[in-house]
Amino acid sequence: MKYLLLSLAVLVPVAGVSLLAAPRGSRARRDHWLAAGIAAGALIVLTAVFDSLMIHADLFYYADELISGMRIGLAPIEDFAYPIAGVLLLPVLWRIFARGEDDALSLRARLRALFWASRPVSWINTAYPFAAAMFLTHREVDALLILGTFYYLVPYNLALYGINDVFDYQSDLRNPRKGSIEGALLGPEMHRITLGAALVTNVPFLVLFVYLADPLALLAIAISTFALLAYSVPKLRFKERPVLDSLTSSTHFVSPAIVGFALAGAQLTTAQALILGAFFLWGMAAHAFGAVQDVMPDRAAGLGSIATVFGAKATVRIALAFWTIAGILMLFTPFPGPLGALIAVPYLINCAPYARVSDADAHRTNRAWRRFIWLNYFCGFLVTMLLILAVRLN
Repeated sequence: MKYLLLSLAVLVPVAGVSLLAAPRGSRARRDHWLAAGIAAGALIVLTAVFDSLMIHADLFYYADELISGMRIGLAPIEDFAYPIAGVLLLPVLWRIFARGEDDALSLRARLRALFWASRPVSWINTAYPFAAAMFLTHREVDALLILGTFYYLVPYNLALYGINDVFDYQSDLRNPRKGSIEGALLGPEMHRITLGAALVTNVPFLVLFVYLADPLALLAIAISTFALLAYSVPKLRFKERPVLDSLTSSTHFVSPAIVGFALAGAQLTTAQALILGAFFLWGMAAHAFGAVQDVMPDRAAGLGSIATVFGAKATVRIALAFWTIAGILMLFTPFPGPLGALIAVPYLINCAPYARVSDADAHRTNRAWRRFIWLNYFCGFLVTMLLILAVRLN
């Protein structure tokens, strides 16, 4: 992997955050960038001088195939990413943590809003599939695994949920579940910031993935990114298209695993296909069951979903059927895969009591939905134990 790409993957989001955090007044903004420019110039000169001296003294070297070849003195151009990142990021950190400044408080509030908009409780649901797929293929931790896992941990979820919160603002105002771990309530003042943050944190990683991807991986990345956007953006709004909403939502969680397999160059086996199929059904079941609690508010607002079409009772039963079929698929995988069928059981137990829920009482399923959020952590632990067992057996 080229060092220049790694540097850009860090510099672009840092630059985006720095632009968002810069002072608003014209004079203050001018003074800010003048000071940053002077500091950057000094650090670039110092880096060029001392890195050149250290390289000349053979204290370290760079593999020629991993650098762009552009140099200042003897120092590769990639060496200058670190001082530039420091110049851009340190003033942001100063303003965040400096006490007694109203603007610093405002910036902290914005960052806090972005943090909650990314649904930190759900980060693991997308990062884990990618990491597991790559590790099971390579059996080692490398830079791509670390970067990809971080991408699907934070930036991906900021885009997935942040974009949703921006375009769902009017309906979220009427939803009592918003403003909690079940979803942020982003005010209009945060909409532009959220979309900008999603852009600058996602693009560098996607550029990196595309650079490393073969045609199959490119297809997986394209489908994953399209599903992320299509779920929420106007005109497409797959989240308001019944059944397609559950299909798209499941793609959000399964596609990171497919991207992980594809970037690692894995040859998809029958067992892996069955596991991905079971995972996809799990995702559809999760979305369908989550839609049940909002069936009445969605109908009142004129919004469509799998639950508004089939009704609360039928949708719960559809979710139960999907979880059951997912468990059955696992029975056809090599050992210890069949043990994974048992992981469907806690979800069935959690949701089965609502198999006869009426539309009027659908809001009561929120209790099971809150349990579902934490149930994912318990079942994730069980999946991890199965993966460890599978690695040891193979």
